[in-house]
Amino acid sequence: MQCPYCGVIDSKVVDSRSSENDTSVRRRRECNACERRFTTFERIERRGRLVVIKRDGRRVPFSNDKILNGIRAACGKLPISEEVKLEIVRQVDDLMHRSYEREVESLKIGHEVARYLRGIDQIAFVRYASEYLSFESIEDIEEVIQELRESPPAVEGQSELFPSE
Repeated sequence: MQCPYCGVIDSKVVDSRSSENDTSVRRRRECNACERRFTTFERIERRGRLVVIKRDGRRVPFSNDKILNGIRAACGKLPISEEVKLEIVRQVDDLMHRSYEREVESLKIGHEVARYLRGIDQIAFVRYASEYLSFESIEDIEEVIQELRESPPAVEGQSELFPSE
């Protein structure tokens, strides 16, 4: 592995750890030339590239960058960390590649991103939904807001007050 500091291709692995969900391995390396440490990540390479079918029928390569840009736009200046945004992208990427072999409709990706945002921040969810889920009128937006009022997203780890039987 090439050292990012001195460029020498001679390093040793000092520490290896699996990620939380075992989808990657984090390695701490030390350059044998300059003795500085750096981190690398090892991930499984996807076999086939997923193609996204746009609303107009065009087919474009699946892109995590496009998903992240949409999430960033929806989150604007809200207090949502970059790590949370990247985790949403990772979750959606993983789900799409597990669920679809070759092609996926852009609307399915949009629904998954919206589902994650709904659980994180309602304002980001409405912003994202208004852009990517094709609201055609103010009534569509009002309907989503009313749905949020009637059924707010559950807080992760919180048990139900009155469990259904």
